Amino acid sequence: MKARRAVNSTPDNGLTEQYEPEIRKLIHSARRTLLAAYPGAAETVDSKARLFGYSYGPGYKGTVATLLLSKTGVKIGIPYGSSLRDPMHLLAGAGKVHRHVAVREPAELEAPALKALLEESLRAWRVRTESR
Repeated sequence: MKARRAVNSTPDNGLTEQYEPEIRKLIHSARRTLLAAYPGAAETVDSKARLFGYSYGPGYKGTVATLLLSKTGVKIGIPYGSSLRDPMHLLAGAGKVHRHVAVREPAELEAPALKALLEESLRAWRVRTESR
């Protein structure tokens, strides 16, 4: 399936305005990180669920990441994260399939281990979708 191009961030429909300035800064940094990690992915916003989605197609199979917002930070959700190599043990969560990485500071988004994990998740998505 061909990816929809997301050149700029999607308007957030005021979603980030309900957070303190430091958390808003973290949210914007995380969005930039995810758009860079998943070139050409579509960014969507779900205001009710307080999250952004990053995908190359419809449904869970097309989703490569989510960004869940909270008052204390963000979580980068990785579909099928339970099957990824994670030597630095960044992934948390008890789900059978989905895992997440909690981020509280913008500097954490620059960590080589996080960048490697996002690259691994993109490779895994490509392998899963090649057989479609």
